[in-house]
Amino acid sequence: QVQLVESGGGLVQPGGSLRLSCAFSGPTSSNYFFGWFRQAAGREREVVAAINLYGSRTAYADYTEDRSTISRDSAKNTVYLQMNNLKPEDTARYYCAAGNYNTNYVSKLAREYQFWGQGTQVTVSS
Repeated sequence: QVQLVESGGGLVQPGGSLRLSCAFSGPTSSNYFFGWFRQAAGREREVVAAINLYGSRTAYADYTEDRSTISRDSAKNTVYLQMNNLKPEDTARYYCAAGNYNTNYVSKLAREYQFWGQGTQVTVSS
């Protein structure tokens, strides 16, 4: 049973930073890749960043403008999303997701992820 639990969201002022965490539990024999997605009110879910199993490959949405960094701590089974210089338009619910393919795979496509967390809310406002 795969479980993803996000944490680290909250209210932050424009220009501030947050680090989201995603604790992963599941069969360790499988090859997972991970992604962070977000969904703002009234909008479709969109990718923020993605990473492969060993953290050697990453991919980012163009709009992140180098403000976000995805990383993975294998020992802690945790995936992180560091977000800097946050803007009001970054306000959304952020979701962690996992897909099962191979160790080198990384994907920005939501349809390729089989497992999703419940999300954590990020609100950027003064």
